[in-house]
Amino acid sequence: MFAACLAACIAIGLPAPSVLAEQASDKIAPESATGFVSRPPVTARKWMVVAANPHAARTGEAILAQGGNAVDAMVGVQLVLGLVEPQSSGLGGGAFAVYFDAASGNMTTFDGRETAPAEATPDLFIGEDGKPMKFFDAVIGGRSVGTPGTVALLEAMHRKYGKLPWASLFAPAIALAKDGFAVSPRLNTLVADSAESLFQYERTRKYFFSEEGVPIFAGTILKNAEYAATLEAIARDGAAAFYSGEIARDIVDTVRNAPGNPGRLSLADLANYKVVEREPVCVNYRAHDICGMGPPSSGALTVGQILKLAEPSDLKALGPENPESWRIIGDASRLAFADRGLYMADSDFVKMPKGLLNAAYLAERAKLLAGPNALAPEAVTAGEPPFDHAMIYAPDQAIEFPSTSHFSIVDAEGNVLSMTTTIENGFGSRLMVRGFLLNNELTDFSFVPESNGNPVANRVEPGKRPRSSMAPTIILKDGRPVMAVGSPGGSRIIGYVAKTIIAHIDWGMNAQQAVSLPHLVNRFGTYDIEEGTSATQLAPALSAMGYKVEAKELNSGLHV
Repeated sequence: MFAACLAACIAIGLPAPSVLAEQASDKIAPESATGFVSRPPVTARKWMVVAANPHAARTGEAILAQGGNAVDAMVGVQLVLGLVEPQSSGLGGGAFAVYFDAASGNMTTFDGRETAPAEATPDLFIGEDGKPMKFFDAVIGGRSVGTPGTVALLEAMHRKYGKLPWASLFAPAIALAKDGFAVSPRLNTLVADSAESLFQYERTRKYFFSEEGVPIFAGTILKNAEYAATLEAIARDGAAAFYSGEIARDIVDTVRNAPGNPGRLSLADLANYKVVEREPVCVNYRAHDICGMGPPSSGALTVGQILKLAEPSDLKALGPENPESWRIIGDASRLAFADRGLYMADSDFVKMPKGLLNAAYLAERAKLLAGPNALAPEAVTAGEPPFDHAMIYAPDQAIEFPSTSHFSIVDAEGNVLSMTTTIENGFGSRLMVRGFLLNNELTDFSFVPESNGNPVANRVEPGKRPRSSMAPTIILKDGRPVMAVGSPGGSRIIGYVAKTIIAHIDWGMNAQQAVSLPHLVNRFGTYDIEEGTSATQLAPALSAMGYKVEAKELNSGLHV
């Protein structure tokens, strides 16, 4: 049963060897938290759409009601999300999709991650002083813009699996862009929070601010004629309208001429972009198959490691209120993040160990969790998984700080889609072109290309896809889907998704209970616990175990 949402999410269904250190950006939430709304579980017998905005969810539901399938609904949902929550995802970004095809019983994934321009070099984010640039100095402007992949992903999946005509799926978003939509309190808050950087660029400023320079008010009817025209071109001519011609030229001109921080994107980069269909990465956890996105995403590998490291422990007996459960989960996460930092990157460019999910390797690593106290920092190092290509890498210092959206769809045929979509930081590069924002995805690469003479696996290279933490996931039991889950949240996505899976499988929570369970996340030694929730009651016990504990906003956006 697929039926739950968190915060602003709306569900609509019809009845019938290195020591890793915390990075500067880890102290900052991907987007400002805008509140939590407790909801009862929602169920449906035929289909379900769960998305971060009611306009998007209703669009998906309408497409399913017209006889469309999950992939058709995906197209409509993404196009509307790019309009109503432009800070999180859109045409100028990238996405990962995990798809279960009911007719064949097969699972596949589509990689629409942005790529580095052909002119990009490993020192892209090294300043004139020879030091790594400050994060936001790199983000804002053209330097950070990678070749967008979302439009190509939508077309590739629709060509293979879609039922309804391509152009028809654009109609709801086009109409909404022309007629306008009421600005949400969330969008108003986020524009105000990012006002200084958004105000730098004329097109962005004109769209998000009044003539007096005031951020758009909540409730304002906001129209986007340029976005409608862009969608009309893609609806008529397909993805080619985006990756060549006037739209492509405008994207490239905007990036390469960004004042103060120009980028290296070219027309050839856009013309040569390719979506990659990849095998899913799956682990078996307590008789469930947990399947997600492989490299360049670190999501499925790291979530899988956390689950397998925790599996020897009886989390069911311990329960969610026992600090011992969170010691096991937290240190499993720290060990998984150690491997992530050293080994995980775009496997089309980097030789990665084949054995990161090897049963014997993880069983040996799990012995480190014997307890009863927190692992000492020096004990949390990358392991030595089976590796058929001896390569010494340096630990990664990449900053990942995305503004992202996730949606899950189940259709009447039993097809299931789990998709996470992003432009990286809130409002991306802040550059706006023809009604949509461009990503700053290249800042997901390591700013430092090497350390102590060894290359960093996630360094910038031409055509390479930056490592991601996005973790769209589909869970199977006896070969049939039982859950689709994913979340925004930067590198904390991994912890949010792992927690939700454990809550459902080990602790018997329904979908709504699982996503509503307060967050506790440990990546690099400090235990982040969600302030203002029952999680704070665990703080004294976790501190006694040896953890540094910090209560903070942990805004996610889980969709199940």
